[in-house]
Amino acid sequence: MRSHARFLALPLIAALAACATPAPAPETSALGQLTRWHPAFDRVVAPDARIERLADGFAWSEGPAWIADGGYLLFTDVPANRMHRWSQAEGVSVFLAPSGYDGPDTGELREAGANGLLAEPGGTVLLADSGNRLVARFDPATKRKTTLAERYEGKRLNSPNDLARRSDGSVFFTDPPYGLKGLNASPAKALDFNGVYRIAPDGGLHLLDATVPFPNGIALSPDERTLYVASSDPDAPVWYAYALGADGAVADRRVFADASDLLGAHAPGLPDGMAVAADGTVFATGPGGVLVFAPDGTRLGRIETGRAVSNVAFGDDGRTLYMTSDDILARVRVRATGLGFAR
Repeated sequence: MRSHARFLALPLIAALAACATPAPAPETSALGQLTRWHPAFDRVVAPDARIERLADGFAWSEGPAWIADGGYLLFTDVPANRMHRWSQAEGVSVFLAPSGYDGPDTGELREAGANGLLAEPGGTVLLADSGNRLVARFDPATKRKTTLAERYEGKRLNSPNDLARRSDGSVFFTDPPYGLKGLNASPAKALDFNGVYRIAPDGGLHLLDATVPFPNGIALSPDERTLYVASSDPDAPVWYAYALGADGAVADRRVFADASDLLGAHAPGLPDGMAVAADGTVFATGPGGVLVFAPDGTRLGRIETGRAVSNVAFGDDGRTLYMTSDDILARVRVRATGLGFAR
């Protein structure tokens, strides 16, 4: 999700109240544009699709997750150490503060808040708790966290960032250094690599890859045989595709897509969060907005908010794409249907 390379954002407009009690549902406003690179893009996003601003005033919005039981969206503001709730009826409110680390300032953390969220079928939410340097299961009803992983071979994780879940209960996550002051040079960094991991159904933690410079967003293909991982390395802004065995182990790795040609001040952002549609279409945040890829990696088009987009999630009936984009929360209706939604 959030990378160490920040880009200039458009001027902030007045912040909607991020307060403990729900605010009135805000009026939405249109922003951004669609860029079409391939005719197939029109089958995924209608040419007249409207990108809507839903809320603003955040330091860096992240990790959206649609909570079907209740019909609302949870997302984080990592620097502000808050988790927010948004619904069409009630607008935005603070749902959990702090969302991550809750203790004295040790001077080690760059960002103390939680980062990525992922809704689970049973109503719980997987949480990449960057500030506490662990992966947890979060219950929205009680707001309790249960730790799933915090150490690898006895050493503390860096700052877990994003997550994916397989139907057998396996949890995949990325662990870059973005939550630590100094990043890779942080004296608090116990591991000498940035990892991609799998938590097995029995709770065992398995390292899948220790060679990605800045592993970030992560997602699974519809058949759960391919794991996508974004690398937010400005020197190699790519997405990897891992072939997975039945046990979740990695059998092979290839470059799924490369955004090197898109980098520039006119296209804020780096490879970051992702969401995959039921037909295998990949919605991946990257330079300039949300890049839309066919299952074979063909670049189809881009959804642009005018800001860096950190992450995306399907919600509502599965055809609304919610986007956390720098200081705002936005959405757009699409023709693809998100994984896990009835068709």
